[in-house]
Amino acid sequence: MNTTTLAAFGPTFPCTAPVTVPWRDMVSHRGDLVRFARRKLHDPMLAEDVVHDVFEAVLSGRAAFAGRCALRSWLTAILKHKIVDLVRQRANTDSLDIDADDEGALAIPCPNSRCSATSSGREFGQGMASAPSSSTSISRLSVLTR
Repeated sequence: MNTTTLAAFGPTFPCTAPVTVPWRDMVSHRGDLVRFARRKLHDPMLAEDVVHDVFEAVLSGRAAFAGRCALRSWLTAILKHKIVDLVRQRANTDSLDIDADDEGALAIPCPNSRCSATSSGREFGQGMASAPSSSTSISRLSVLTR
């Protein structure tokens, strides 16, 4: 391929060695990263843990800054991937079994006297169980786009 063909796919970057970033420069973005994670996860402690995982990945060498973008953009990209990994991990451990949740939220009485909370909850659960897996994944990950 020549360079005109490659230009159609976007800018090309020469292979460069990783850029060494001082620790104080990375830590200066910590507040923005924690704020971003809190907005996505709605849990301050979990947000702190995920940001800690970002810095741990950078320090352990699993992520190397090549200098092709701003440092904050690079750290935010790593954070986004960590959040998606966390949501996927939690989605695999959540139980959608209707019978296992009989004592939980489905047992709350419905304020409307014409419905039964248990039966409407079971109907909803059966509908979600019969939905394609891609639909349920999209509904779980929709939290990340808000």
